[in-house]
Amino acid sequence: MKKKKRFFKSLRFRILIILVILGIVPSVIVTQMMLSNYEKQAITARTGTINTQCSILCDQIIKENYLNDSSSETVNGKLELLSNIYGGRLLIVDRDFRIVKDTYHVDEGKTLVSPKVIRCFKSGKPTDYQRNGQVLETAIPIRSADVPQTQGAMLVTISSSEITATMMDMKYQGLLILAIIIVLSIFFAYIMSTVLVKPLARVTKSIEDLTDGYQNDEISVPDYTETELITDAFNKMLSRMKTLDESRSEFVSNVSHELKTPMTSMKVLADSLVGQEGIPEELYQEFMRDITAEIDRENRIITDLLSLVKMDKKTADLSIQHMDINHLLEDILKRLRPIADKRSIDLILDSFRPVEADVDEIKFTSAISNLVENAIKYNVDDGWVRVSIDADHKYFYVTVADSGMGIPEESLDRIFERFYRVDKSHSREIGGTGLGLAITRSTIAMHHGVIKVFSREGEGTTFSVRIPLSYIP
Repeated sequence: MKKKKRFFKSLRFRILIILVILGIVPSVIVTQMMLSNYEKQAITARTGTINTQCSILCDQIIKENYLNDSSSETVNGKLELLSNIYGGRLLIVDRDFRIVKDTYHVDEGKTLVSPKVIRCFKSGKPTDYQRNGQVLETAIPIRSADVPQTQGAMLVTISSSEITATMMDMKYQGLLILAIIIVLSIFFAYIMSTVLVKPLARVTKSIEDLTDGYQNDEISVPDYTETELITDAFNKMLSRMKTLDESRSEFVSNVSHELKTPMTSMKVLADSLVGQEGIPEELYQEFMRDITAEIDRENRIITDLLSLVKMDKKTADLSIQHMDINHLLEDILKRLRPIADKRSIDLILDSFRPVEADVDEIKFTSAISNLVENAIKYNVDDGWVRVSIDADHKYFYVTVADSGMGIPEESLDRIFERFYRVDKSHSREIGGTGLGLAITRSTIAMHHGVIKVFSREGEGTTFSVRIPLSYIP
């Protein structure tokens, strides 16, 4: 049952239906057009012949004065012959609408009031043939070239049964041909749909083989432009998944390493205390301070990891308030100035204009503080850190520039990765966890903002942050 449903929903079935329709509909249209054209031609041919013969007969009626004396055997014979040949009926009517001759010998002497006859008398021209069931009817004027008035009319009724019978035969043959066309259309449509869908089946098979682990390379089915686009998109997705998988593996490895390092240090210190007797109090206190420092380091790593996990969730809440950004930056620099003063680093704030925007005060302050603190940590003695604030009608911009050691070009694309460090030994010396920039980027992204970095090794680094003035959830 499921297979049937899948087939009826498949592209192959739809192509099959389209091809069958494209084969049947034109055949039906052509058949109907042929039948219609035959009918028109057959009626035209028959009525044309009758008109010619009736015109000759009308001339003879005038010559024989048949309207006044209907005893002419020649005219009567021709009327009877014409009636028999075409399986019809002829009525001769004079100006008083009296029936002079009826080939059925039923209504002779009676008055005939027929719309066709009246129109014929008025116009002096034959009326158009009108179909009435199995017969065709027309009225032909009887007039002399010497007399301007119409002297009589011939009402002609002929059978169209032969045309109808021929039409029925043609319809039967047309239906037979149409049935053959339908069968052939279904057959060729099935073959064509199979051929057309085959590349898509190859794409499906390649993807299944890939997911089952039979292939390690990219898939390629360049039969059609569409299959090529599908495989290209899939290969891009596959490449992205491999990158994410590698990133996840690296992240797990880094987390394990970062959490294990303080534990190892604490174990070594603890073993040293346990393995020695009569340890001086000063040495004991030094070891305990080192253990406490490692515990603090472990706690910072765990805290930063939890912050990242919360930010990764879609349900991360922001406490948005309309804040004075200039004042927030002044507070950040004021809080970090003692750290900068220890190394004689100047902290400079350039405010190009007053800026007010919708931000989460705690998260925004944490992100900018992280950038300024990094600029201080990775700076040179007697250097500088310049923070600037500017805005336009839609965004506000914060830049944090420093005179520090800079970042190598090959590391610029990775500095926002979790646990990535440009200089691992130096980062550990100054107490970094490798998660600060990752947290900063996530925070700015939560504000629908963007962060970029520009740096040259040995010439300093500039981080540029752009955030909308108005927060739209």
